[in-house]
Amino acid sequence: MNEKQVEKPETDADKSEGAMREQPRPEGGRSDAAKPVVVTDPGLPARQGLYDPANEKDACGVGFIADMNNRKSHAIVEQGLAILRNLAHRGAVGADPKMGDGCGILVQIPHGFFVEECAKIGIALPEPGHYGIGHLFMPRDPEACRIIEEIVAKAITDEGLAFLGWRDVPVDNSDLGESVKATEPTQKQIFIGRPKTVGNEDIFERRLFIARKVISNAIFTLEDPRLATYYPVCLSCRTIVYKGMVLVDQLGGYYKDLDDPRFESAIALVHQRFATNTFPAWRLAHPYRMVAHNGEINTLRGNVNWMAARQASVDSELFGNDISKLWPISY
Repeated sequence: MNEKQVEKPETDADKSEGAMREQPRPEGGRSDAAKPVVVTDPGLPARQGLYDPANEKDACGVGFIADMNNRKSHAIVEQGLAILRNLAHRGAVGADPKMGDGCGILVQIPHGFFVEECAKIGIALPEPGHYGIGHLFMPRDPEACRIIEEIVAKAITDEGLAFLGWRDVPVDNSDLGESVKATEPTQKQIFIGRPKTVGNEDIFERRLFIARKVISNAIFTLEDPRLATYYPVCLSCRTIVYKGMVLVDQLGGYYKDLDDPRFESAIALVHQRFATNTFPAWRLAHPYRMVAHNGEINTLRGNVNWMAARQASVDSELFGNDISKLWPISY
C-alpha cells in the first residue's frame, strides 16, 4: 500500500542546507570555503616536488652529515664546515659586519687527535669511552678562572670521577670583530676519567651529566660577578662541541683543532643562529650539548617555571637519589 507523502514546510535551515548543496565545487570535491588562501612572494619558485612555497619560514640554519658506516674522517668535519659556510644567509650581522649571531659544530670525540695532543701536556688518555671531555667558556680574569678550576676539580672528585687535567683550547681571534673580542671567553677543556666501578659508557655519560650540573650549581650559587661568564659548552664521553659568536666562515679558522687533519668524526651537526628576540652571545650559539634547533624558544620563562613545578614529581631509576643534583634542569 502506498503511503501518502506529506510535504513539510521548508525551514530556514533547509534553505541554508540546500544553498550549500547547490554551491559549485572545484576539482577534487573541496569547497572554496575550506580551501586556504595562500599568498606567496612571486619571486619564490613554483610548487614542485617536495618544495611548497607555503612552507617558507625564517629561522636558523641547521645541517647534518654522517658516514653511514661510522667511518671517522677529517673529510666529514670539512664537509660539515662547508655546509655551515653555505648557511651564511640564515644568519645576520650587526653594525659591526664581523659580529653575527653565532655558529658551531658538534662532532664525535676524535680520540687519536686528543691522545697525541694530551700527551704533549702530560695527560695520558685511556681508551675511547673511558674518559670524557668538557669544553668550558671561562672568565678572562686569571683569578676568577682559578676559582672555577678549583670548584671543577673538587666536584669531579666528590662525584667519584677521576680528574685527568686541563687543556687550553688553541684559538686564533685575529679575524674577529672588535665587538666580538670584547666578550670572547677563555677557552678550556677538561678531561675526566671513568672509574672501574662505572660499568659501561651509558652510566658514565649520566655521571658526567650529574657532574656538570653539580659544577654549575656550585658556581652559580656563589653569585660572584667575576664568575658570570662561566658556561659549560659540553661534557661527554661521546661528542664535543665547538661554538661561539663567530661567523660561519670564521669557525674553522678560529678553532685550530677543527683545521687539523687528525681531527676526525663520522658525524657533523652544524648550526648558524638567527637571533630574533635575543641578543647574540657566545653561550647562545648552537649546537647545544645534545641538539641544535631552528626556531627561537620564546617561552623560556614559562618552560623554566613548568620544570620547577614538576621537580617534586620527577623520578628515575637511572639517577636514583642523584636526581636532586640536576635541579634546576634549565641551564
